[in-house]
Amino acid sequence: MPHSAPARRPHGCRLIAIVAVLCATQAASAQATALPFLSPVFGSDMVLQRGKPNAFWGWTTPGARVTVEVGGRSATGVAQADGRWQAGVTPPPAGGPYTVTVIGPVRAELHEVLVGDVWLCGGQSNMALPLSAVRDGAAETKAASNPEIRLFRVADHASYQGTEVPAGEWRICSPGTAGSFSAVAYYYARSLQDRLHVPIGLIEDCVGGTPVETWMSPGTLAHRDDFKADIAEMGRLKALGGPQYGNYVMHWYDQYDAGAKGDTWGAAGLDDSSWKTVPVPGAFAALGVGAVPAVIWLRREITLPDPLPAGAATLFLGSVEKMDTAYINGKWVGASSWVENPRRYDVPLSDLRPGRNVIALRILKLKPDEGFLDKPEVLQLSVGGTSTPLAGDWRGIVSVDARPPHPMPLGYENYPTMPTVLYQGMIEPLAPLAIRGAIWYQGEANAARAYQYRTLLPAMIADWRKLFGQGDFPFYIVSLPAFMHHRDEPPAGDEWAELREAQAMAARSVGNSGLAVTIDTGEPDNIHPKEKKVVGERLALCALAGTYGQRVVSQGPTYASKEAVPGGLRLHFRRTDGGLVARGGAAGEFSVAGKDRIWHWAQARIDGDDVVVSSPEVPRPEAARYAWQSFPKATLYNGAGLPAVPFRTDDWPGVTATAR
Repeated sequence: MPHSAPARRPHGCRLIAIVAVLCATQAASAQATALPFLSPVFGSDMVLQRGKPNAFWGWTTPGARVTVEVGGRSATGVAQADGRWQAGVTPPPAGGPYTVTVIGPVRAELHEVLVGDVWLCGGQSNMALPLSAVRDGAAETKAASNPEIRLFRVADHASYQGTEVPAGEWRICSPGTAGSFSAVAYYYARSLQDRLHVPIGLIEDCVGGTPVETWMSPGTLAHRDDFKADIAEMGRLKALGGPQYGNYVMHWYDQYDAGAKGDTWGAAGLDDSSWKTVPVPGAFAALGVGAVPAVIWLRREITLPDPLPAGAATLFLGSVEKMDTAYINGKWVGASSWVENPRRYDVPLSDLRPGRNVIALRILKLKPDEGFLDKPEVLQLSVGGTSTPLAGDWRGIVSVDARPPHPMPLGYENYPTMPTVLYQGMIEPLAPLAIRGAIWYQGEANAARAYQYRTLLPAMIADWRKLFGQGDFPFYIVSLPAFMHHRDEPPAGDEWAELREAQAMAARSVGNSGLAVTIDTGEPDNIHPKEKKVVGERLALCALAGTYGQRVVSQGPTYASKEAVPGGLRLHFRRTDGGLVARGGAAGEFSVAGKDRIWHWAQARIDGDDVVVSSPEVPRPEAARYAWQSFPKATLYNGAGLPAVPFRTDDWPGVTATAR
């Protein structure tokens, strides 16, 4: 479900010795007393950024002096009228551990603090995917005893205005903690730590499914015509007050869904005797809304044995169009708005009971067909391996007949997708923390608007750099891996290929940035591929070369130019370190097109640092493409073992050229 709670005062800062001071604290303003003396981003076990002033900040009595001391170095700040104080101290040399002492109306001590390099790790679910969930993750976690890697995970928080205080705490990398670390960030840190021998701090700041605009500033998006409607709607919802979901559909439910009012229609004791008996699948048609957008509620009683079977409990609903929300015995157990994602909700055994149990579903359907898309036998509740079929008679009622001109939300995702809400809720409260740079794994949520991403990603990077005020710090981008199934014919356009192109364009145009190509990883049916070690290590190569000046190859072959040759095209490459290599014997996957812009597979021959491509179907090719689909056969590498960057030589409009 969306994170809708307001910013809370975190518990986990681990301030060791906090001493209250007499009348000064009692005289503090209401705002200062509601905010922590020291921002929770500073805590025991943290890593400070080496080689530059580190800003510390917090809130106390206006006018109070606060001194920060670490390793014999100190700095003092004075609390302003709003109670916020800030002091910048340059830490001692890399290593540690050190103790940080903060002295003012309150005293705080931070222990086991290291000095090294701090990296901000942003993006969506593939950045958040924990080490325990990836390939070889269990073994890696068991061996992950590296106290010089530390991580601070910023708690999910969508906000419609600036946020002062982040929630989270620092953790030392150990077999007991590493399993919950971002796998990409962990492998990145381990690779850097192995080469640099300095502590690495990671700020994990990511939320699954989120588009890039959620991580951008209000000031930047306010000047873009393509987000005017979103910004206006956000302003309206903010003025109404209430929960800050960070998405539009939950506000829409609150306004129009009768079943969401008060004691919801998911409640275990609800009297549904007046509801109609309807078949599932087939409920929408039976309720008279089979051909129109609508929200319906469904309820069904099932009987479970006594005692309950031992083992896990899971609710299976298959794929649903467009969004479902599931309750068992009045307890929320899951929700999804991703149509292609088969619903598989883990049910806490404490929510079940022997005998009578009530399952309630809220389904929002947009298309003129049944909301349940899979075969009836897919619908079931499994408890300890014993399945209860759920297809058949339910009790149902229409909550919202949403046919035009009924107002509809701007978006249907039930997680943060509104512009700016994560920038304000999860990025702003970190600044101006001293960092070395950032790594970024995101783009899946923007694939349908890849052309727009060409300008959004550079603008977001500029937002972050301006906010942190530490110059053009390094920013390294993960190029999306392969996903979905291979197309047997070369496509004229492809959303994921165009998104990768936008990422590569950002890496070329934005100073002090780089691209980690992962096109040779990925899984056709899993948007969260298990291979994350390669991703982290290739990001580390970018940093080792670009930030730390080490002599390592950080990029695979990159298209430079083309020239016409009889019957084909000669493609010139840069970054062919050690020579071009075709893994598996054939250089692919290339396609060519002539003036008709119809694409055909091409034969490809490596010739030095060039590839010559041709096709008998295209006697005079004008353009070539490489790895230009969501799941290509990408076999071109350089001698250092890094894959070629997918590319095209044409600038013909793609399938996302007009998408906004």
